[in-house]
Amino acid sequence: MTAAELRPKLEELRRLPAETEWVEFKHNNSNPEEIGEYICAISNGAALHGKHMGYVVWGVEDGSRAVVGTRFQPKTAKKGNEQLENWLLRLLEPRIDFSIHEFEVDGKPIVLFAVQGANSRPVRFGGEEYIRVGSYKKKLKDYPEKERRLWQLLSNHNTDWSAQIVPSATIADLDRAALDFGRAQYRQKNLQNAAEIDAWDDVTFLNKAKVLIGGKVTHTAIVLLGKPETAAYIAPAQARITWVLRDERNEEKDYAHFDPPFLLASDNVLNKIRNLTIRHLPSGTLFPQELSQYDPWVIRETLHNCIAHQDYNLRARINVVESPTSLLFTNAGSFIPGSVEEMIRSDAPPGIYRNPFLAQAMVSLNMIDTIGSGIKRMFRRQKERSFPMPDYDLSSDERVAVRLTGQVLDENYTQLLLSATELDLLDVIALDRVQKKLPLSDEAFARLKAEKLIEGRRPNIYVSARVATVTGDKAAYIKNRAFDKTHYKSMVIGYLRQFEQATRKDLDALLIAKLSEAMNAKQKKAFVTNLLQEMKMDGQIEPDGVTRWATWRLPKERRKEGS
Repeated sequence: MTAAELRPKLEELRRLPAETEWVEFKHNNSNPEEIGEYICAISNGAALHGKHMGYVVWGVEDGSRAVVGTRFQPKTAKKGNEQLENWLLRLLEPRIDFSIHEFEVDGKPIVLFAVQGANSRPVRFGGEEYIRVGSYKKKLKDYPEKERRLWQLLSNHNTDWSAQIVPSATIADLDRAALDFGRAQYRQKNLQNAAEIDAWDDVTFLNKAKVLIGGKVTHTAIVLLGKPETAAYIAPAQARITWVLRDERNEEKDYAHFDPPFLLASDNVLNKIRNLTIRHLPSGTLFPQELSQYDPWVIRETLHNCIAHQDYNLRARINVVESPTSLLFTNAGSFIPGSVEEMIRSDAPPGIYRNPFLAQAMVSLNMIDTIGSGIKRMFRRQKERSFPMPDYDLSSDERVAVRLTGQVLDENYTQLLLSATELDLLDVIALDRVQKKLPLSDEAFARLKAEKLIEGRRPNIYVSARVATVTGDKAAYIKNRAFDKTHYKSMVIGYLRQFEQATRKDLDALLIAKLSEAMNAKQKKAFVTNLLQEMKMDGQIEPDGVTRWATWRLPKERRKEGS
């Protein structure tokens, strides 16, 4: 990782659930044996959860995830007369890579070990295999279910499920229409060799397209080109896409199943989706824009990513759930690249694929991008349409969920995209989270603040005066902006001078309607409570009674000032 990637990576890790089994937080623990055991456990845990890397972090409190700093200095630490890093590498078996990064956050030293996930067999340290169970380090042999699952995953990783041969299948089991369409797509990608491609027989074409291996039918061939009934050849794995239509009450109204060939199924799914035309009226104009709810290219890219990255060993279907305002795509398995932001920032293909042979075949048949930039292009196309960004839910190691929103959520945000096309894509994604009321990372919050794109304090963030000026929506900005506390205190004092006393109900009626619309009802109530307590501590007001229903008055000396 580069220096610029370290703080964003730390913030990403701090936001993970407390019992993430491929991340460990430490304060000052520098015991070499324990460090080795944790590296071993994190490496095995990462592999068990489909992660290419795991992490051990010093300087972050385990429970609160607060940055507290550390005194641990791994690059100068020793075990006996041997450098700690060399000693650890010597006792880890099989040898795995780990990199050590030292940096500071707000002046506090942080140490991050990036640990390669196990990739051939479970990792041992000092002859013992370790694993994380919840937030605890345990011996792997004491958890036989995890041990079996880890061996199974490592075995599958080494053999590539998608490249396995189906002994009983022949080329006659492949769908003719899919074969012809696949050849046309391959030809389109290789126009310079069009005449040669036209002369190939089917076996030669499929070998060249890396769908067959030596003329033998693979799992990939069945998934992409097989006749519907050939799905039985790859059982117990499932090759099925299910489309479900739900109404406003989330009740199921319709559904359809799509079996191989998946090369043709994606268009059939697309035809099922009711991609309605919506009318959007930008501020300052009487002429509406007519837009489809979804970009067909984005739908195809999302679905093809599901096909390419599905963990077929989990025996699950790919699901597409359509509601009136969104499409939800889910596929089985974890998100191997780690985070979407990391993919966009690196702008490079992931270093590891779940189904490398299938992914290569899909590239050959023009289904996915050859350079791995499809996700970044999805975000760019949504930005160009002034629509919300795709939402990736990566909270589970068992599935990846992607939601496409088919409506404009925030007029300010949309107008900003229309008028400020120079915005960086990561800023657009962060602003998208603002309009959806989703939390921002420290890095994204600081960046948007510095660029004067947002105002307020977390969690009450709203688009800034700069955005309101650009978009012409200054009234909405004023509604969102909170006045200085002095303004609200003056209102309370003025009320008490006029009416001598006030109940909490009176003061709520006075203040709450004037507070920022970026706050919800609960936050507004809390604001008034804190304001009154602050005024009491400063001697500006006093309660007339000791119960929660007490009335408020001005102190005697202040009453005289107002008389």
